[in-house]
Amino acid sequence: MPFWDLTPSCSKRHTAFQQFMEAKRKQQLRSQATRGGISVALLLALAVLTGCQGLSTAKPAVQGTQTPVTGALTASPASVSFGSVQTSTTKTQSETLTNAGGSSVTITQVGVTGAGFGTSGLNLPMILTAGQSATFSVTFESQSSGSFNGSMAVTSNASNPNLSIPLSGSTTSTTQSPQGQLIVSPATINTGSVTVGTTGIQTGSLTASGASVSVTSANVIGSEFAISGLSFPVTIPAGQSVNFTVTFTPQTGGVASVDASFTSDASNSPAAATFTGTGVAAPVHTVLLSWTASKSSNIVGYNVYRSSTGANGSYEQINSGLDGNTSYTDTSVVDGTTYFYETTAVNSSDAESARSTPVSAAIPAP
Repeated sequence: MPFWDLTPSCSKRHTAFQQFMEAKRKQQLRSQATRGGISVALLLALAVLTGCQGLSTAKPAVQGTQTPVTGALTASPASVSFGSVQTSTTKTQSETLTNAGGSSVTITQVGVTGAGFGTSGLNLPMILTAGQSATFSVTFESQSSGSFNGSMAVTSNASNPNLSIPLSGSTTSTTQSPQGQLIVSPATINTGSVTVGTTGIQTGSLTASGASVSVTSANVIGSEFAISGLSFPVTIPAGQSVNFTVTFTPQTGGVASVDASFTSDASNSPAAATFTGTGVAAPVHTVLLSWTASKSSNIVGYNVYRSSTGANGSYEQINSGLDGNTSYTDTSVVDGTTYFYETTAVNSSDAESARSTPVSAAIPAP
């Protein structure tokens, strides 16, 4: 077997080399060797030594190449459901894209398919570094009733370059009842001139226009005016009216004007009105009495008697002392009352004549 097919250990080869060198030295001492023989022997020794130093039965190590970690997009939620939405009403939900990979991802396009679906809040192109997220809005609006499905496609350079997000929603049609208007007539209610301390009245009306109206309350500023004749809440069918009463009780003389309003479910609630009136000072009434002097002698004066219960009623003296004149003014009358008067003559002996025939005086009502 040739020496290059042998596989001894390095230590054994080194020992063989030492033995060879020792034998060569002894051989040189004993005899002369040819130059060619020495060369062959030396070449053999070098071959042995070289095999020990450079040859190995172990396989050489192989260095591999590592594959770089790419970015990957995830969506949260994975699908977007809007549930039920009223027609012509827009509903918005949030969607988040996250780079779950180990390198940056560039999002170049976000497309939406499906009637009524849309997005907002993304500024493309967008770069998401590893672990970074971006949140944006997804909207849904439909003009008709039914169920709708769509999808959102996210295009990027991630390991999943075409990320698809399902979209769904439904719409229901709601027919709203028409809303009526409440009309106050007249818009300005004038109670006219009213004597201070008394009450004047005027009538107004409320009319429902377009649809029925439910009136829940009325409000009047101030204490001189009041509303009556309505029991709240009151429902007025479309096209019909209800009446109410405005009362005015002036506390002082002069023109009074206040704002009033009626609260309801009408589109123009509260419906406004104006109440006005004029307070007039109450007149002062008096009764002036006069009579013919008595023809009896020694008459020193007269007494005046008054009754408020009729000509044959109970009379009482209203002058505080004998009146030497043949006239008297009664200033203590009450409006709306009818009075009866009688007089008597008194002489120097303090004798009083029979009473005169009664006369009456009607005081006007306020």
